[in-house]
Amino acid sequence: MSMALKQVFNKDRTFRPKRKFEPGTQRFELHKKAQASLNAGLDLKLAVQLPHGEDLNDWVAVHVVDFFNRINLIYGTISDSCTDQTCPVMSGGPKYEYRWQDEHKYKKPTALSAPKYMSLLMDWIEVQINNENIFPTNVGTPFPKTFMQVAKKILSRLFRVFVHVYIHHFDRVSQMGAEAHVNTCYKHFYYFVTEFNLTDHKELEPLVSR
Repeated sequence: MSMALKQVFNKDRTFRPKRKFEPGTQRFELHKKAQASLNAGLDLKLAVQLPHGEDLNDWVAVHVVDFFNRINLIYGTISDSCTDQTCPVMSGGPKYEYRWQDEHKYKKPTALSAPKYMSLLMDWIEVQINNENIFPTNVGTPFPKTFMQVAKKILSRLFRVFVHVYIHHFDRVSQMGAEAHVNTCYKHFYYFVTEFNLTDHKELEPLVSR
């Protein structure tokens, strides 16, 4: 990443604090392996493939956390131009509106402004990835049977951040000279979720033509 981009994507602009992997853990080693593939310039379609002998749940968990960190960072860089006034509805153009639903306050799909939706989304994902019963960090602790279901839900909702940024804020991304970085992150995400069938094809439709 160039110095200019490092200044744009600095930790102070992150929408939420980054989740890190503990050194010495299996997840940390997998994270390093994934990053090494990317840094080596490996074809993204190859980089997302499950390494020989590794557990799929571990591989997915590492990428869910990594994508959360990176998408969180991307949204943080444009969040000053994504306000209740500029984006009163969380959408991806006129055809796609995203409503928020959770197990607590919003039990029915509810229309919200984009920044409100993003804040609730990032809070919700943080709770999931910090829950040891869903994302166990200790070696030998099994993943719950519902893990893939939760991972799919997280990834589907994270994809909506890409949709909103691309369709409503790409001029801001362009002004910062960050198109290549955002495009690479998007391609990496797209190849990963399609490799392991982790997102419904209907969710991907808003950006298929881009």
